Amino acid sequence: MVALARKTLIYEWRRFLPAVLAVGFAGLLQLLQAALVLGIFGGAAVYITCSDADVWVGYPGTQSVDQGHPISPDVAILLHMDPQVDRVESFLWVNGDWHGGGTGAVSVFVSGIDPGPHGLMFVRALSPRLRARLTAPDAVIVDRADLGKLGVAVGGSATINGRRVRVVGVASGLRALGGVNVVASLETARRLDPDPVDAGRPTYLVARLRDPARASFVVDALRGHKGFGPYEAWTAQAFTRRSMLFWLFDTGAGAGVLFLAGIVFLVGAVITSQALVAAVIGSVREYATLNALGVGVRALRWVVLEQALWVGAVGLAGATVLGTLLILLARGEDVPVVLNVPVTLGCVLLVLALAATSGLASMRSLRRADPATLLR
Repeated sequence: MVALARKTLIYEWRRFLPAVLAVGFAGLLQLLQAALVLGIFGGAAVYITCSDADVWVGYPGTQSVDQGHPISPDVAILLHMDPQVDRVESFLWVNGDWHGGGTGAVSVFVSGIDPGPHGLMFVRALSPRLRARLTAPDAVIVDRADLGKLGVAVGGSATINGRRVRVVGVASGLRALGGVNVVASLETARRLDPDPVDAGRPTYLVARLRDPARASFVVDALRGHKGFGPYEAWTAQAFTRRSMLFWLFDTGAGAGVLFLAGIVFLVGAVITSQALVAAVIGSVREYATLNALGVGVRALRWVVLEQALWVGAVGLAGATVLGTLLILLARGEDVPVVLNVPVTLGCVLLVLALAATSGLASMRSLRRADPATLLR
């Protein structure tokens, strides 16, 4: 029966082409939507994913990395005392208003980092040469795609919170969710901080471990230390997941994306099932002939289901090729798209489930495959 399903698809490919296109289009939408979700909401955790820190320490109850509050720098002593800790740094987060280039006020997020060659923050986005430029007074770096929004070119000047800064370079992979990321040295970020009370206090303390696999044990040890104080520690992976889930499930934007994903699945299932029903109805006399020759209706149903799965596989292959090309094009245009293996496999299973659901729906058409229809 499997061979029959495959041969029928090859011989009657024109009849099944609409179903293949429907599945492929639905799979393409799911793949691109997943890439955009990971890319856009992954921007909320870009500070973690682009850095080389294994442990983060911050204000208790922080739901996302962009919602931190100043903490005492004395906590760094506990981190230095742990034999697993190799390096400790401060990370300063400052909200600001950018004025320059005639664009009006632009909301920016200033990240104060250690610009040294062994710094932990943004090591995956900033080259050592770019980091060295941040040692100049009032020097900042922005994402290449945000230059037009900020109305400034490399070498140009603007003001943040009333203080003049100069753009000394651009990088890729710094785009933020809900604003513009501006990277500066810790000294520059402290001067840009408008809060006179907490000015200079780090928003987070980050640490790199000698053995990253021990991150969870270091976090547990910090939480259990009586001198740790009213703070909280997370592994980099846990803090990344916490930030992304907050933006995905606890904000209206994430709920809207998930709702759209469900609509895409339902619409794809309806269109694909109708295309498969039309293909089955078109072959009803052939199925009736097989039924007259002794092939049971149950076996014919398996043929239809196999056809649906083959339709899903072919449509998925086309969607994968086209989706890869579109994602490469999007990355070339600085569109935030990201795909990983678990999400890709999830999209594959979802498309195959869509095809199988459509196949089950089209089985109802086999009621017409009665041998009596051959006498009409």
